[in-house]
Amino acid sequence: MNERDRREQARRRSQLRKRRQRSLILKCSIVIGVVLVVLCGTILWKKYGPSDQKANRKEYYGITNEEQLAVIVNNEVLEPKGRVFDGKVYLEYSAVRDYVNGRFYWDSNENLLLYTLPNDIVSVSVGSSEYAVSKDKKSEKYVILKTEGNTAYIALDFVKKYTDIEYKTFKSPKRVVIQNDWSDAKVSTTKSDSEIRMRAGVKSPILTETKSNDVVRIIETEGKWKKVRTQDGFIGYVKNSDLKDEETKTYKRDFKEQNFTNIKKDYTINLAWHQVSSRIANKQVLEMIANTKGLTTLAPTWFSVKDLKGNITSIASAEYVNYAHQSNIEVWGLVRNFDPLNNIGIKTAEETHELLSRTTSRENLENQLISAALQVGLDGINVDFETIAEKTGEHYIQFIRELSVKCRKNGIILSVDNYVPKGYNKHYHRKEQGIVADYVVIMGYDEHFSGSYESGSVASIGYVKDGIKETLKEVPANKVINAMPLYTRLWSEVPKTEAELSAQAGTEAGKYSTKVTSETVSMKRTSAVLAQYGVQAKWDGKTGQNYAQWEKDGVTYKIWIEDAKSIEEKLKAMKANKLAGTAVWKLGFEAPGLWDLILKYVN
Repeated sequence: MNERDRREQARRRSQLRKRRQRSLILKCSIVIGVVLVVLCGTILWKKYGPSDQKANRKEYYGITNEEQLAVIVNNEVLEPKGRVFDGKVYLEYSAVRDYVNGRFYWDSNENLLLYTLPNDIVSVSVGSSEYAVSKDKKSEKYVILKTEGNTAYIALDFVKKYTDIEYKTFKSPKRVVIQNDWSDAKVSTTKSDSEIRMRAGVKSPILTETKSNDVVRIIETEGKWKKVRTQDGFIGYVKNSDLKDEETKTYKRDFKEQNFTNIKKDYTINLAWHQVSSRIANKQVLEMIANTKGLTTLAPTWFSVKDLKGNITSIASAEYVNYAHQSNIEVWGLVRNFDPLNNIGIKTAEETHELLSRTTSRENLENQLISAALQVGLDGINVDFETIAEKTGEHYIQFIRELSVKCRKNGIILSVDNYVPKGYNKHYHRKEQGIVADYVVIMGYDEHFSGSYESGSVASIGYVKDGIKETLKEVPANKVINAMPLYTRLWSEVPKTEAELSAQAGTEAGKYSTKVTSETVSMKRTSAVLAQYGVQAKWDGKTGQNYAQWEKDGVTYKIWIEDAKSIEEKLKAMKANKLAGTAVWKLGFEAPGLWDLILKYVN
């Protein structure tokens, strides 16, 4: 082989090695590329792909032991406040009261379950299958009421007798699904097998799986997801793309609930509270009403709770009622949970709680009121219970329910006085009052009161209108009476000393740099006060009142005046909202001409 051939052969071997190297590099690149693709895909899948993690259903329902029964009411998962006894489903009283039917009432002091019907009281004792509807005895084939420690459990079948509900039980875990909301609902069906997840996202744990054409109730939409409730009680999220055939479902129910009938007057009510402190003071009634016009109703302060057993103090007078009737005026006797004027009877919120939380004391109070009303010929009873604590709310409204039954049976009007609605007095249960009572009265005043840390109006027009607006969200207008003050407050302000500011630091009072005191000034006396200080008031459109301010001897005086002009603004609000009527506190505080003004709006 010559030199030329050897070089050619070497060249060919070199080219072959290079081709092999390129091939190897290419193969390695492909393998590496595939590995990278798989690796990236795995990472992306882990990051963005759907999770197959199953939710812990017991944790989801809050179940901590085998005896508990999960509870789902409409579109809400409650704490597991259910139990199964002898094959029957039972719910804790608090769950029944708060989510199923608030008219059930449990007296833990006397171990008694009550349910109020328009003309009867249903009562059940612990451990019994028997119950009473007023005096009639009835029974079921199961124990209606059970207790464990301080917890009362009510058989759901018994609740169903008086409530428009349907319920079903399921296993894994044990749960009961209750529906009592029969308003129109959005429903949809699943396209194929789908997952219901705890939250809106593919990484959220799976609560349950659905099959094709399963029906779910749509609660709300969150982007590409819908919050739904399955028929077996899981509430979670499903992709919009997994649903089809969304429609509105309308329910037709055969349940007939008993209606609470009410007494309604065919005229606009014009009521005045008459503060009476003694039997002798009753004799002034003719003098007090002589100058009124268009007055339809008097509410004398006759009754107050005497003790924790429900006994009452009464200064009611049949002669007073007869005089009023001769003037075509009805009389609604007022009952208070305390008597601040005479300083008798119960005096604290705790004592009011003790009184109302016992069925025997409530019943005694109700019976004494009805007896006194019938004895003197009263047309109505006006309940004025104030400073009710939040924990007392359920007992207070039960008192109103029970009293309404006795009033209804005896043809006696029941009216209930209320503060202007605020978050802190929701426990007065105005909505339920509006069902069981004949009239709901708004005490549209004391926006600023004797204990206020700053001066202000007793009843600005904005405060009054808000009170009416918020009340009408819960009570029909033809049951609402708006009460007006025939008084105001003369405010005195002086700067606080450094020592006072230091002592009040961090308290509510410490937020204010002036020390405020006030005195009540009746409508008829206001002109004399202004004349005494030689000042004139000017109209303040914001409060809907005439306002005056002056200084004397280092004291700043302020007064927001109730007069014909301010009262007319309130009467306009009553008329505009088509309320049942108006009321005033109190008779004898009025200025000349007031009754002519009110008469224009109640006719």
